[in-house]
Amino acid sequence: MRDVASIIIIIIIIIVVIIKKATLCTASYCCKHNKERKLSGPRMMEQPADEHRENYRGVRAMPFVMGEASGNESFEKLGSTGTLSNLLVYLTTVFHMKTITATTLVNIFSGTTNIATLAGAFLCDTYFGRYRTLAFASVASFLGMVAIALTAAISKLHPPQCAGGKQDPCPAVTPWQMTFLLCGLGLVVIGGGGIRPCNLAFGADQFNPQTESGRKGITSFFNWYYFTSTLAMVISLTVVVYVQSDISWAWGLAIPAFLMLCSCVLFFAGSRIYVKVQPDGSPLTSVVQVTVAAVKKRKLEPPEQPRLSLFNHVPARSINSNLPYTDQFRFLDKAAILTTDDQIMSDGASATPWRLCSLQQVEEVKCLLRVIPIWASALLYYVSLIQQQTYAVFQALQSNRRLGNTTFKIPAASYAIFSMLGLTIWIPIYDRLIVPWPRQVH
Repeated sequence: MRDVASIIIIIIIIIVVIIKKATLCTASYCCKHNKERKLSGPRMMEQPADEHRENYRGVRAMPFVMGEASGNESFEKLGSTGTLSNLLVYLTTVFHMKTITATTLVNIFSGTTNIATLAGAFLCDTYFGRYRTLAFASVASFLGMVAIALTAAISKLHPPQCAGGKQDPCPAVTPWQMTFLLCGLGLVVIGGGGIRPCNLAFGADQFNPQTESGRKGITSFFNWYYFTSTLAMVISLTVVVYVQSDISWAWGLAIPAFLMLCSCVLFFAGSRIYVKVQPDGSPLTSVVQVTVAAVKKRKLEPPEQPRLSLFNHVPARSINSNLPYTDQFRFLDKAAILTTDDQIMSDGASATPWRLCSLQQVEEVKCLLRVIPIWASALLYYVSLIQQQTYAVFQALQSNRRLGNTTFKIPAASYAIFSMLGLTIWIPIYDRLIVPWPRQVH
């Protein structure tokens, strides 16, 4: 017990030191960058715009980016998927929970992990930025995986084994043991909520989309990102689940924690060369502003020539593309109608964003409204998908999982790999055969 506690303390100290050094490096970089901007002064308008762009490292940052963005996502998925897929077995066999209780806990853990990404994306875009969000979420995810691994490694953190007799009930989990387990799962949820919405965008930030090499780098990064994420899920559903079920729960839960530690170290090691995009407001805030402004101006008549009449301010340093005007959802156009009560700042931006919004904000909201049917169609898919972690696992536990006459048993949680294999086979068929066919018809 003391040895395990000492190891945990050492690991936490190492992570704190790494984070502190990374923060100092980031602070020194920001101070130097701000100093250079102040010294440039009036000459800023005379210099080309390219000289003031971020120093994209591209391929140079690729090892750290792949280790952080793809690796962090992969290790996070490896930990969360490996934990989620086998969590039902762990709760019923090690923590002696009833089937209904374990299923409810698994569904809550899965749902909160996905919902937490909304909060993580909002905090990232509004306050902290992608780098700080990833730094905090990575450490939280690592600590959560360590806590879950400790519930299996330390006997006092889980109930004792059943006596073996059918008449003797298994010892129930204590409130302290349940609290420690829930804290570990909560940290994994916090980590997933910060890692999942930021990883892909943070990796793309390291490449310059205005250059040919930057666009190729982004494409290559996306390919490796999805490849490593899928590979991590396959490994978690096979190797990690096998180690957990047939060798040792402690070792099986410690593997994702160790890999997450490696990801954290690699992430902070590249802090000096990352492009750190500052937070510029959340799209959710813009959606609410457009809605409120449209409601306030609901009695106004829409202009006859909206492309020319609506307020259309695009910030000079905006990295978003200029969206063209569309005729759909014209009731939202009223949010961009300029009236005598509206005020404009010296840089051309709206001084009353909750009353006057730009045409670009309105078009962004329209884009979100067009995507809602696609999002809604995925609800039923995920309702059935979660059954793979509950119903399918229980069915596998009651079936004969031996391969032929061998002694090898397929872990119950590994049965989810079959749906993934089906998806892997279907994607190239859809991309190469089904998608080109309508194009040829037209």
